Amino acid sequence: MEKIADILNDLCRRAFSEAGYDPAYGKVGLSNRPDLCEYQCNGAMALAKAARRAPFDIAAEITEKLKAYPQFSKVEAVRPGFINMDLDKDFVSSVLSDMAADERLGLPLPERKETVIVDYGGANVAKPLHIGHLRSAIIGESVKRIGRAMGHEMIGDVHLGDWGLQMGLIIEELRDRGMSDFSLSDLEEIYPAASARSKAKDESGELTPDAEDFRKRALAATARLQDGDPECRKVWEHIMELSLADLRRNYDALNVSFELWKGESDAQKYIPDMLRDMEERGIAHESQGALVVDIAEEGDTKEYPPCLIRKSDGASLYATTDLATMVERELLYHPDSYIYIADQRQSLHYLSFFRVARKAGIVRPEEKLSFLGFGTMNGKDGKPFKTREGGVMRLSDLIGEINEKVFEKIRETRSAEEIPDAEAREIAKTVGLAALKYGDLSNQASKDYIFDIDRFTSFEGNTGPYILYTIVRIGSILEKYRETAAAEPAKESSIYAAAEEASPAGKKLALCISRYSEVIASAWEETAPHKICQYIYEISDEFNSFYHDVKVLSEPDEAKRQSYIALLSLTRELLLRCIDMLGFKAPDKM
Repeated sequence: MEKIADILNDLCRRAFSEAGYDPAYGKVGLSNRPDLCEYQCNGAMALAKAARRAPFDIAAEITEKLKAYPQFSKVEAVRPGFINMDLDKDFVSSVLSDMAADERLGLPLPERKETVIVDYGGANVAKPLHIGHLRSAIIGESVKRIGRAMGHEMIGDVHLGDWGLQMGLIIEELRDRGMSDFSLSDLEEIYPAASARSKAKDESGELTPDAEDFRKRALAATARLQDGDPECRKVWEHIMELSLADLRRNYDALNVSFELWKGESDAQKYIPDMLRDMEERGIAHESQGALVVDIAEEGDTKEYPPCLIRKSDGASLYATTDLATMVERELLYHPDSYIYIADQRQSLHYLSFFRVARKAGIVRPEEKLSFLGFGTMNGKDGKPFKTREGGVMRLSDLIGEINEKVFEKIRETRSAEEIPDAEAREIAKTVGLAALKYGDLSNQASKDYIFDIDRFTSFEGNTGPYILYTIVRIGSILEKYRETAAAEPAKESSIYAAAEEASPAGKKLALCISRYSEVIASAWEETAPHKICQYIYEISDEFNSFYHDVKVLSEPDEAKRQSYIALLSLTRELLLRCIDMLGFKAPDKM
């Protein structure tokens, strides 16, 4: 199904061509003055100099051509040279009817289905998830779901940190404590203690003798683990078993899933051959005992340091592991593109290893490597979000805090007799997750934002609960209609026209719905989930205005009533699909 934007652009380009002008000037966009018109073309302004004519005269000429097309109810030229357009209600109605009849709501399948790997986990084993892991998980899950909705093969990888020095620290700490067995709660205390012990300094700022010794032993234990030492391997496997179960439980609570649960350990076997190949081909060279790759390219506006891929002591680095992981992904999945999602402060790391991957031929020239760097989640003081005690908040605690806040709001309006506590708690989980995810995703990913639990959990305004409330309200209306209606609404192309005539909000809602495919396509092309948030907030507002203006269930004219119900049904289905792309769902009632 053709996007409505493409239809309008085709018509406008045809009008410019018929008038003897370059059709490229016939570009149509949403009006920035919706009080004056629905769509607008500014091509006459851009064309005026080349055509040596007044822009208003060109606009008037094009307007006369466009008036012949039945898709428009009004076309007018406005000084100094704007072309303002309103769409015909029967045309919009036919677009909505086609959407409703299409199982994809008019979202076209791609000309070529691509395999896309989304790297968006990055959790470290033996450590609980905290709010620093939140944005990567939420944004990555949404990007993956949008790509899947677009028709691509999406592979999400958690990419665990499971092979570094933290393992050696834990192994040696367990050895010193004489612990042959341990639980998850033990690990949560052991790793911070071991990490602090390895960094302890004396009054002069130097590592203490114990810290020096402990760190050396931890490095040796890490090396033994990576060399396959049975004892170290046994401890590592138990750590992995405990950590993975906990990570899965936490990610499940966020409605975040991964197709791959691979870690840095999976990439280790590829590292020796990869480094040897880069050395032999002269891509990598030694520098002060380390192995590096020069990444500077012609046209760079600033200097970039070489990418370090092996330390002078032979140890690997994050870049080494990321490159080796890419080697494995190429062998196993043959992806067309990659999307990496991480804190924007890591942008140099991604630029570096992307350039090494291309220089070394690890990826094909046509493969797209994208880094989506996100900003910081801050507290109301504008500083990185902390607990009341000033520490880093666990993700499970944050989720629990939001759920409790939503439960309190439910209790403010609904009694235990209306919704029993157990049911209210379940609703609070669903609404709380929407509050958390929408609160994050409604911001442009690269921007910092203020985490405001009171605003995010509000049932009014641009929030997740408001979107869910709209969906639940529509569902309730549709349920009441089905209880009394003799039949489902008809599906002819004019079914929506009466709803568009009923109130200005009805036409605005229909126009919003008609833009579905272009909004989703734009959100995918720009890896911008916030565009979907903006879109469904606009739809929710227009629906609530329409519902305020029109008495849907009490309308005596059955044809009109069916038109209203058809518009509501399509609105609800579209909202449900959009929130699924954002990674949350709606409850049956609120």
